[in-house]
Amino acid sequence: MGSAVRRALAGRMWSPVRRAFAAVACVAGRADRIGRGSLAGRQPFSIVAGLSAVAVFVAVMGVPADGGASGLAARIDPPDHMTGTSRTGQAFDGVAAVGALFTDNSGRLGSHFCTASVVHSPAGDLAVTAAHCVTGGKTADIVFVPGYASGKAPYGIWQVTRVYTDQAWQSSQDPDDDVAFLQLSPASDGVPIEDITGSEQLGTGSQAGTLVQVIGYPDGADQPVWCVNWTKSFSPTQLEFDCGGYTDGTSGGPFIADLSASTGEGTVIGVIGGYEQGGLTPSVSYSSVFGAAIAALYKTAMAGG
Repeated sequence: MGSAVRRALAGRMWSPVRRAFAAVACVAGRADRIGRGSLAGRQPFSIVAGLSAVAVFVAVMGVPADGGASGLAARIDPPDHMTGTSRTGQAFDGVAAVGALFTDNSGRLGSHFCTASVVHSPAGDLAVTAAHCVTGGKTADIVFVPGYASGKAPYGIWQVTRVYTDQAWQSSQDPDDDVAFLQLSPASDGVPIEDITGSEQLGTGSQAGTLVQVIGYPDGADQPVWCVNWTKSFSPTQLEFDCGGYTDGTSGGPFIADLSASTGEGTVIGVIGGYEQGGLTPSVSYSSVFGAAIAALYKTAMAGG
């Protein structure tokens, strides 16, 4: 992606929610560098100053139903306030690179049932979600709506054309491999989704104790929820994230770490899934640890193999 495109996308990626999270991450990073103690001893970090009464006007591309670009449309992101890590997911207006998976019936949207996020690839056509979200269904019946909120699809509707899952998932639905990459069709003018929404990076090998923002679309809700907290180690192959409000439908929601202060992009180090298909209670969520198998699957998806 060219530098000019990246600069244009940076404004789209930077909602007040993301600025708030990046500020927390920045303060947390400074605390780590000066030798803060164990995770259990960390206190919430206040970043209310500067966020009060903020209304951010962002010019974004308006996208028709086939995903193609059609000029500029104004978007207003409401002010958000955060005093550090949070205990309950808060509804918000969404971000461009994260969206909901919907059933599709001959071009008509059904209901949304899981969450996915755009991740960087050379072709600009990949999203990541939980494998259990897309097991047993037909790709022709699934579409991705990035930034979905309040019944609107500000960045278009994108058809899933191929699903990539690990052989271990295909053979036994191993919770340690509950990750899928989705290939998305380009717009009618050939533009890939990443050129419209921007993307997150994909990170592997992340350990517990990482500050993440987790976004998900609860079933039946018109808005996504977001929450910030530190990951925990549930097992050597599973991460845990504690925050309320993550009900059915949030599966596939990204664990986003390391938001860039310059671009607003982050790194997906997990997705809600894995143990108990992501958790049996709304307050505790899980993710498979992204290791060598997920890295290999990502490489296969990028190659289109």
